[in-house]
Amino acid sequence: MIAELQPYLDDAKKRMDDAKSFLKRELGHIRAGKATPQLLDGIKVEYYGTQTPLNQLANISAPDPRLLTVEPFDKSSIREIEKAIMSSGLGLNPNNDGMLIRIPLPVLSEERRKDLVKVSREKTEEARVSIRNIRREIKDEIKKIVKEESLPEDSRYEAEEDLQKLTDSYISIVDQMLKDKEEEIMTV
Repeated sequence: MIAELQPYLDDAKKRMDDAKSFLKRELGHIRAGKATPQLLDGIKVEYYGTQTPLNQLANISAPDPRLLTVEPFDKSSIREIEKAIMSSGLGLNPNNDGMLIRIPLPVLSEERRKDLVKVSREKTEEARVSIRNIRREIKDEIKKIVKEESLPEDSRYEAEEDLQKLTDSYISIVDQMLKDKEEEIMTV
């Protein structure tokens, strides 16, 4: 393949890697019955007039599989942190003792587990679509550069073949991530 086309493949790899990383973060937010500090990553707290990520205001830990603890660095912010957790839409019910917030995680019902699997599949499909869109955009750029610079058609086909292999590998990676997450969710 001609060196002029390699930067396009490198760009595709970087963008597909970003899509995979985004999916990993999204799947990390889906509660699978086990307590993980990443569950609270998306929560923002009103702190002195600005929306601040919870992990910048407190130490979050999972002392056991059914409990998260949030220990604020500034104890005066404990009420705002508790409010933010309750309004996060994660269905969590925090307990505040003035120094520490304990968040017991309820056992997931079979129906709730199936709902979480469905959400995981939707997030994974979004990642697949994103990866395919990247492939389409890069493929169009390769066609354009080959035409503009009068490069050989063989180099275009070779670049498109490499792009397809890259796409297939990222699709299989996100499919494996989904399979692992489904298994984690459905394990009681």
